[in-house]
Amino acid sequence: MITRIWSGASAIYLLLLPLSWLYGLITGLIRYSYRHGWRKVFCFPLPIVVIGNLTSGGNGKTPVVIWLVTQLQKRGWRVGVVSRGYGERAEHYPLILNATTTSQQCGDEPLLIWQRTGAPVAVSPRRPEAVEALLRAQPLDVVVSDDGLQHYALGRDIEWVVIDGESRFGNGWWLPAGPMRERANRLHKVQAIIINGGNARSGEVQMSLDAGEVVNLLSGERRDITSLTPVVAMAGIAHPMRFFSTIRRAGASPLREVIFSDHKTYRQEMLRTLVNSDEHLLMTEKDAVKCRPFALTNWWYLPVDVRLPSNSADILLRSIEEVIRYTAAQSEE
Repeated sequence: MITRIWSGASAIYLLLLPLSWLYGLITGLIRYSYRHGWRKVFCFPLPIVVIGNLTSGGNGKTPVVIWLVTQLQKRGWRVGVVSRGYGERAEHYPLILNATTTSQQCGDEPLLIWQRTGAPVAVSPRRPEAVEALLRAQPLDVVVSDDGLQHYALGRDIEWVVIDGESRFGNGWWLPAGPMRERANRLHKVQAIIINGGNARSGEVQMSLDAGEVVNLLSGERRDITSLTPVVAMAGIAHPMRFFSTIRRAGASPLREVIFSDHKTYRQEMLRTLVNSDEHLLMTEKDAVKCRPFALTNWWYLPVDVRLPSNSADILLRSIEEVIRYTAAQSEE
């Protein structure tokens, strides 16, 4: 239903417009207060890169964060990551992730980033506090914020926006009548617009997600996805059909496709009933970080990696490196 409303296919969004106008007024006042110094913006002696979006829901920000962190690490830079975390229930904040941190404490996406990159990751409802915690813990060259485009208390040097290339901005209205956190003219102030799926327009960078081999949650064994048969697929992400399309393109033919809500909290008994003993359960990597502590031997996940055109990737990475070097030179003066 929400998809139909936000796409404009249902006229119900008209009933929600007064709430959207209120949302737009409040968020506009918040931006104005930071822009004119009524509220403090926290700035830091190293570059802050924000990977965010203009709409509610998963557009592919976290895979882009993983790609960026990995690429900068390969170039020799010390990278930290901060996140708000979703539905986390830690005893204290900021929380710096370690080998004992659970998804219930930090959220599934921060844990996924930490497991994939090995970069230091800090979680806090107030992202400036997360940055401060990282800087107290170790020296860094750059910090990447997973989401936070609208968290204006965090000063930033570079902003990238990730857009779902299929739905883009829906009907264009603010929440709740539409999917927008900010209006589309916000794109004029960012340094890169990355399109996940669909077709990139002039000035945008086309992104795709490449599927790798499936990985067993318990043993770490890797296989070609076509060898995993019979298979039942599940996804608890914002756009589950995108995951199901990905595995079908990779050669899998699921017996069933099971959808859970985004950021779903799982229990073993909830999932073990989805498959028979001779079947394999295939899930997203985001789901896997929550299920690994109680996984069974026939549970697998499919990691995906961001792919950008090589010339665009080089330009984006060089622009960040230039800011890193400039900031470091200014600090030495």
